[in-house]
Amino acid sequence: MRRIWIGSAALLALLLSGCGYNSFQTQDEQVKSAWSEVLNQYQRRADLVPNLVNTVKGYAAQEQKIFIDVAEARSKVGSIQATPALINDPQAFAKFQAAQGQLTGALSRLLAVSENYPQLKSDQNFRDLQAQLEGTENRITVARNRYIKAVQAYNITVRSFPTNLTAKMFGYTVKPNFSVENEAQISRPPTVDFAPATTPAPPAPAGAAGGQ
Repeated sequence: MRRIWIGSAALLALLLSGCGYNSFQTQDEQVKSAWSEVLNQYQRRADLVPNLVNTVKGYAAQEQKIFIDVAEARSKVGSIQATPALINDPQAFAKFQAAQGQLTGALSRLLAVSENYPQLKSDQNFRDLQAQLEGTENRITVARNRYIKAVQAYNITVRSFPTNLTAKMFGYTVKPNFSVENEAQISRPPTVDFAPATTPAPPAPAGAAGGQ
């Protein structure tokens, strides 16, 4: 009886391995690990926001709409519980993605304010914070790309035969991923949407009017 049990267990292990069960375990862990890094980098960015806003306020206190937009975007990001279950819920994932995209846009507009305030641009604290934010954005891009690749590999396993049979048996489903449209938006450089300062027209040469 013991030999039969051992033989059955070995056969079951072989069947599970051949049907991709072990691949699901490995790829699911890779997705979770990549997702954790995405969240870490997004949190790093959120932590930079208060100091960055306060620094800009010191030179551009009148740009209230930008400050409100950033505060609202950061608040929306913070209101979303980024639990492990989120990466298995397309609607929750889309909500998370939209909130992060809104914060990305608000921060781009905040940084664009410096173009109108030379003293702000030369402030060392602002420049340090800007460099930290740019570095964090780069790390976010790297982390997102790793997550995208991990999810793509996992989803291929879910959809492919015969591993799709194992997926149905154990409840593995396709995971949502960052959209192409969102990736294009993130990679687009920020645009300055503030009206440029008008330059007064040079005075007419003396006597020009009387000489005609």
